[in-house]
Amino acid sequence: MGLGLKQRAAPRVERQKKKSRIGLVLAATLFLGITATAVEAMRVSPMVAEISSRGAGSSARIEVQNLAAKGLPYETRITRISFDENGKLVETPADEDFLVFPPQGVVPVRGRQVIRVQWVGDPDIDVSRAYYVGIRQLPVELEEGASGDLAAQVQVVYHMKSLVTVAPPGAAADVSVVSARAIEIDAAPAAPVIDESVGGTGEAAPTPNAAKVPGVEVRVRNAGRRYALMSGATWWVEGRGPDGARTEIRLDASTVNEAVGAGYLEPLKGDRTFYLPTSVAFSPDAPIKVRFSQ
Repeated sequence: MGLGLKQRAAPRVERQKKKSRIGLVLAATLFLGITATAVEAMRVSPMVAEISSRGAGSSARIEVQNLAAKGLPYETRITRISFDENGKLVETPADEDFLVFPPQGVVPVRGRQVIRVQWVGDPDIDVSRAYYVGIRQLPVELEEGASGDLAAQVQVVYHMKSLVTVAPPGAAADVSVVSARAIEIDAAPAAPVIDESVGGTGEAAPTPNAAKVPGVEVRVRNAGRRYALMSGATWWVEGRGPDGARTEIRLDASTVNEAVGAGYLEPLKGDRTFYLPTSVAFSPDAPIKVRFSQ
């Protein structure tokens, strides 16, 4: 089951103090299942790259675009991603699995830099793996203003992550629905609500008194040797309405992407629960069927 996706991003806010200077660091971190940020001074594309563990398809090209009025110094870092038994994302440093060129540099004003990412890990891996290629803008020394005071100056830096997946030739995903039920979920806010007290973890603060909308809770499992990206599929949800009438809805890839992000499922042990809003209510007393199509 080959599934593609479009990534999304969320702002992460950290406050840093150094001497009399206050630097505001804004990191736009691309993550599996977070809302897109509206600010743009740096772009990274593609957001997702799929490569092979061997052969001509074992490298990817990631482009960094500088939209700012100053040069953009950057460095790269690679982490392997997985999920623990509670479904929490875990990142482990894994720079040794790739050859990156150039690993750091300065993107000129309104310029672009192509970064080549070459797999140099085990060419005979049995199952697919997933990595983040982090592009981190480096902070620069602030210049004194006309008053000679640095305290009021603000510096904005960005940290973008592209998802790079590596799969052995011939590996395939095998996704099945474990369970599905009708629920109510919080309506998505009109704009991301960021709680600065979380210390820059990238987590959105709960919306007070959020309205409830009809939705479904779907648990899926991947038994194949290749990862699956559930946001690349169209979801069909079938059940009964509150009046008992048969109801079926179609959730296209963009709608799923808005609700679950990438929807990344690990190979072999991938098991995740997703919560999707639906345009109509389903009866909680009737069975729900979910199927996928490309």
